[in-house]
Amino acid sequence: MADKWLRLCGKDRLEPSLKNLTEPEGQRQHQHRALQELVRAHVDSFDQAVTEGLTRAVQAIRPLEFNYKNDRITLVFADAVISPPMAPKGSICCDMKIYPAECRGRRSTYKGKLTADISWSVNGIPKGIIKQNLGLIPIMVKSNLCNLYGLSPQDLIKHHEEAEEMGGYFIINGIEKVIRMLIMPRRNFPIAMVRPKWKNRGPGYTQYGINMHCVKDEHTAINMNLHYLDNGTVMLNFIYQKELFFIPLCFALKGLVDFTDFQIYQELIKGKENNSFFKSCVAQMLRVVMSEGCTMKKQVLNYLGQRFRVKLFLPEWYTNEQAAEFLLDHCLCIHLKSNVEKFYLLCLMTRKLFSFAKGECQEENPDSLINHEVLTPGQLYLMFLKEKMEFWLQSIKLALDKKSQKGAIQINSENLMKVFNLVADLTRPFEYLLATGNLRSKSGLGMLQDSGLCIVADKLNFIRYLSHFRCIHRGAAFAKMRTTSVRKLLPESWGFLCPVHTPDGEPCGLMNHLTAICEIVTQTSSTVSLPALLCALGVTPVDGKPSQPYSECYPVLLDGAVVGWVEKEKGPSIADALRNFKVLQMKKVPSWIEIVLIPMMGKPGIYPGLYLFTTMCRMMRPVRNLALGKEELIGTLEQLYMNIAITEADILPGITSHQELFPHSMLSVVASFIPYSDHNQSPRNMYQCQMGKQTMGFPLYTFSDRSDSKLYRLQTPQSPLVRPHMYDFFNMDNYPIGTNAVVAVISYTGYDMEDAMIVNKASWERGFAQGSVYKTEMIDLDQQVKQSNGNFVFGVASGEKRITHKLDDDGLPSIGAVLEYGDPFYGYVNINTGESFVIYYKSKESAVVDNIKVCSNDSGTALFKRVCITLRIPRNPTIGDKFASRHGQKGILSRLWPAEDMPFTESGMMPDILFNPHGFPSRMTIGMLIESMADAQDSAPQQAASLHGTETAPRREESPIMGSQNCPLHQWHQPARHQV
Repeated sequence: MADKWLRLCGKDRLEPSLKNLTEPEGQRQHQHRALQELVRAHVDSFDQAVTEGLTRAVQAIRPLEFNYKNDRITLVFADAVISPPMAPKGSICCDMKIYPAECRGRRSTYKGKLTADISWSVNGIPKGIIKQNLGLIPIMVKSNLCNLYGLSPQDLIKHHEEAEEMGGYFIINGIEKVIRMLIMPRRNFPIAMVRPKWKNRGPGYTQYGINMHCVKDEHTAINMNLHYLDNGTVMLNFIYQKELFFIPLCFALKGLVDFTDFQIYQELIKGKENNSFFKSCVAQMLRVVMSEGCTMKKQVLNYLGQRFRVKLFLPEWYTNEQAAEFLLDHCLCIHLKSNVEKFYLLCLMTRKLFSFAKGECQEENPDSLINHEVLTPGQLYLMFLKEKMEFWLQSIKLALDKKSQKGAIQINSENLMKVFNLVADLTRPFEYLLATGNLRSKSGLGMLQDSGLCIVADKLNFIRYLSHFRCIHRGAAFAKMRTTSVRKLLPESWGFLCPVHTPDGEPCGLMNHLTAICEIVTQTSSTVSLPALLCALGVTPVDGKPSQPYSECYPVLLDGAVVGWVEKEKGPSIADALRNFKVLQMKKVPSWIEIVLIPMMGKPGIYPGLYLFTTMCRMMRPVRNLALGKEELIGTLEQLYMNIAITEADILPGITSHQELFPHSMLSVVASFIPYSDHNQSPRNMYQCQMGKQTMGFPLYTFSDRSDSKLYRLQTPQSPLVRPHMYDFFNMDNYPIGTNAVVAVISYTGYDMEDAMIVNKASWERGFAQGSVYKTEMIDLDQQVKQSNGNFVFGVASGEKRITHKLDDDGLPSIGAVLEYGDPFYGYVNINTGESFVIYYKSKESAVVDNIKVCSNDSGTALFKRVCITLRIPRNPTIGDKFASRHGQKGILSRLWPAEDMPFTESGMMPDILFNPHGFPSRMTIGMLIESMADAQDSAPQQAASLHGTETAPRREESPIMGSQNCPLHQWHQPARHQV
């Protein structure tokens, strides 16, 4: 068994996880690696954002410059640091570190201090650096800044956490919030698109264009388009501060470089020297610039700056040329650092645009995964942080003007610190973003939506909790589109997006889930040495001339920058050499580089070229490189030009280059838990992915330490008798979600027709599928009685027997007390007047007081004024509740049937559930196979039952089907009976 496991899944990847399975629970020094890998994209992206990313973001923030009393004041961020969550100074506590369990318990936010060094100068003379607190911003759990980082399972338990705590979420007001991963256009890659609505942008505009989503190292993004006009000219447009601007292409080209018109002409027609139409179009575009009297770069910059400076909000002493340079730096190809690189890229995009408009290359599908990347939580966090720091810096000028109205102030460090304190900090904007998921941004951050960015990490059961971190959404804007093209599951998604795990209804096809092996690139590496390596392999530099005509050469792009040309015959060999360096970790070629050679087909296809990507946020997955016998990470665009076999029998010598690590690499984590999924009708597997996330289970062990508004718990969960390999690989028995049952598939009464089912009343009385609901109420006396005068604390007045009999002297109920409707819930008294008040329990459901936690606020001043009371409400199966197997078969409890009226086998076996056989044929799930085999074994079909209680050891999925014993029915208990 173990040998087969290692052959299927790869020994090097699974060995640590197998060790965790065999190591005693109390002696484990490391967490289960497989579970930690599922949230690595969230944690690693945040770690990168608050370290290297924060440094780059601070350096990219524009200095604040303004005039004050004939002096030119300059303020600039020199550095910024985020500290781990700590208790405020002056707090009386043994440990100053704040841990997530404390924030969950008292419903506060897990946040750390953001401190910035602000350098200020007068008339260009540095005056010093001021340290300023910019507020408290949320910290991701289990990140490098979290106080749980690096703790062993035993230490996590000591701090009231799960032994397998994965992190990857934020705690906002005691609620676990996850930043949703969104699909974004692939960064720094020109995409040929057809948009009929572009014709409405002005006279002469056509539907053809080249779109590029430009993203800098610190994730600042801007969208840029090249439009083809019907007169053969090209218009460039970009979005700045949510406004759309247009520039004729040659104005941008002449403003970027100090080249002659002939040099620009020669660069634009490369590869199209024999195309007279294209050459005439280029000449016409250059004439347009000449007609405005702009012959030199300086004149073009003055022309652009004069027209755009009003929208750039620059200091008044900036010249028109400086304004134009700011425009070109911050709005055109912002991912490139030099103007020469921007010039060559715009020329390449122009050549691609003309090829596309004339039918020489195909449209690239913007809905295809090959043109996508992922918006990671760290990326959104850093973009929002950078924008809010910019806004904070700009607000200083307004605060200084407001303060100077009351009287002239002298500019020095002390007065500047007073002005800094007048500006609102970043605490509230960050908490609002993560609490509501709504983005309040002046620039829009280059995104298509401003809502639905965060979701609650529900702990209804562990499978649902896992799915939040593997979920990937196309965007709320696409849900309203009438076209279904955006929802299609294209073959390019193989191995990256699960074909099974998507909901039905409005989000179908828009909300997908990553496969179990899919990874998100969260690392960065220096690409300084790669151009030299490419030249050594035979690539001609961009300013050189290859040995073949440009029409017989591939352009070579590295992270959106044109680095050179390579002859058609050398292209495959250079790509193979780079791939060998990548797999063997040689020549400083990173393992997450994506090497894509789009060949010349001799007919219209994707625009050819050699494209290299090393940027973050791309989806990659491991496969086995057959030539080298090692694992290799491949990307979505890269996979399109590979031949990958699934099994050894599929390998074709000389054609197949890679092989899947295991056959079910196309499935998500949740979909891989479905037993015998290949025997089910495909929609049933989709339904099971949803129903498995809605079942009542055992989601956590720290019920007594949490203050969630509502938690569910199945009282007697069981390990399934039949489970797929991945069930044990992820240690799902630690958080079971169902119960084994004996099922009889029989047409018995009118109560089990259609999707109805009958439950044995004796089984119900023994505790079958019984659960509990934990409800917590936070009581804050300062908030509840803030309209009244006086000082209130919890307590009761002596003398009233009914109240003192139900409540303790502290005004709170006893642990374990049973509360009925109308019973005293808690009481409080006014210390100043001695007046007492009692609040009564208003719910119709009886409840047991599970635990009570006395909390304080963030400052520690609310002594005995905030209390969390957790009630445990028994929630047993009742008529109308839903149950489901693990194959997408659901049924409604319609009747509790007396045991004496239930059918039984010759040996006396009595079923827990009666299910009608008419529910199987149309669904075509594994249950149909079981039913037919049971019919063949027993001449009396009404006695066929699913005998799960007879098994003594778990049986894995590769076991042969033995009669009717391989369909464990997992209880799916609808948490809220009043909901549909």
